[in-house]
Amino acid sequence: MPSHIALTALVVHDYDEAIDFYTRALGFELAEDTPRPDGSRWVVVRPPGARESALLLARAKDDAQRARVGDQTGGRVGFFLYTADFAADHARMTAEGVRFLEEPRHEPYGSVAVFEDLYGNRWDLLEPASA
Repeated sequence: MPSHIALTALVVHDYDEAIDFYTRALGFELAEDTPRPDGSRWVVVRPPGARESALLLARAKDDAQRARVGDQTGGRVGFFLYTADFAADHARMTAEGVRFLEEPRHEPYGSVAVFEDLYGNRWDLLEPASA
């Protein structure tokens, strides 16, 4: 198997509210939700059909981690959700209450709009021009 980045940890306040947002509002699938001996959970969500990349939803354990929830990348876009149907996904996410920070743009590289997750982390919804 070639090397690849499999999981990206995303620090959250609460497992269940994060699972709800990512599965309902973004349409991700819950790949794993396993209790751990220390009372935490191993929670993995991923876009439908994704096999090589996913998010590990990690509940903040202390004040330093809680302070980073929603600002893991210093206010810049840090996550990029690729889609094959920008218009449909944008409409569905908007209907689910996802907060888009701008109107859709059509750039040489594709159609894009910045949105925030439930904690304020910034994401690009992006349909590459080659899609």
